[in-house]
Amino acid sequence: MMETQPQASVALIVGVTGLTGLSLAEALKEPNCQGGPWKVYGAARRPWPSCFPPSMVDQMITFDALDSSSTSAKLSPIAHEVTHLFWVTFQIDPDEQVNATVNKTMLLNVLTALKSSTFRLTHVTLQTGTKHYMGPIFDPVLSGGLISHDPPFHENMPRLPYPNFYYSLEDLLQSSLSYSYSVHRSSIIIGASPRSVQNALLTLATYAAICRHLGLPFRYPGTRYTWDHFCDITDARVLAHQHIWAAVTPEAKNQAFNCTNGDVFAWKTVWKLLSQLFQLEFVPFDETLHFDLADLMRDKGSVWDDIVHKYGLNSTKLEEITCFEALQTVLRFKFQHVSSMNKSREYGFNGHVDTFKSITYWVEKLRQMKIIPSYQY
Repeated sequence: MMETQPQASVALIVGVTGLTGLSLAEALKEPNCQGGPWKVYGAARRPWPSCFPPSMVDQMITFDALDSSSTSAKLSPIAHEVTHLFWVTFQIDPDEQVNATVNKTMLLNVLTALKSSTFRLTHVTLQTGTKHYMGPIFDPVLSGGLISHDPPFHENMPRLPYPNFYYSLEDLLQSSLSYSYSVHRSSIIIGASPRSVQNALLTLATYAAICRHLGLPFRYPGTRYTWDHFCDITDARVLAHQHIWAAVTPEAKNQAFNCTNGDVFAWKTVWKLLSQLFQLEFVPFDETLHFDLADLMRDKGSVWDDIVHKYGLNSTKLEEITCFEALQTVLRFKFQHVSSMNKSREYGFNGHVDTFKSITYWVEKLRQMKIIPSYQY
């Protein structure tokens, strides 16, 4: 009896239920996807979310990557198949040194589990971000004294003298001669998932929905500087296609690439768009009315429960789908959060999207998934 030949392109997406992971699964199953057709294994700590069709992956695997025994047991049966590892997961702790240890352990456990007698892994894509250029901005001890690079951020900027789990993961991949890698430094990622730790658009959407529900003014919780100055965003679809492009493009091997939508915006214009999308009155910025968004939302879990019930949404808890502290940090930057896309374009990746169309698309997607409410016009 003849043995069946393994499929040429087999992806393992670790973190498949997150913003980038879901877009990656969808992109890999597109008929004209680069390097395809693809067989797609999805991996996460929790099962596939019910708001997405199971057909987006060929098989879902659940395990805790921090547990080496569990990781090996779950991945060993497919280790002889996987040709490409898409690493789009992370665990977050306030202490950046802990982040470095935990996230490196997770990646090492997965790479170790994929080693088999017929090792086929050829490329690993690594998801990181602009914290590479800013330092540990969420670490309560280190964040107050950081000296960041001046924007626009570009890939050949030297590492900063602070602990950063992105650096640890890059070092781990660079130490191997068995496969190539690519690093994908995104900006603020927007997409649609109820499983992401830091989901800026969903955090903004829940804030808007709560303001509408309670009759509160939809005030901007940032500063005059970010209200007026430029920022950029990364659509999860653009990011997914950059991962795939790098995974199958020889020139992109062992390189790091920024990934944004390719345009910039000021938050005051995005605030107007969000006000329209949620049928709220646009409130111009007033620096005399400074407030703390995290404090304002701290006791609003029961309000979100009421919204979920009123609009028949999928059951979610406010603290599990939002991160108001992280959003507030971004909206209080003292510099323009902008990355250069020149290197990516020079290497041949030209993915882009209009940020305002992107925000509108993903808000509608979140409504279709019954994660946020729809309103009748």
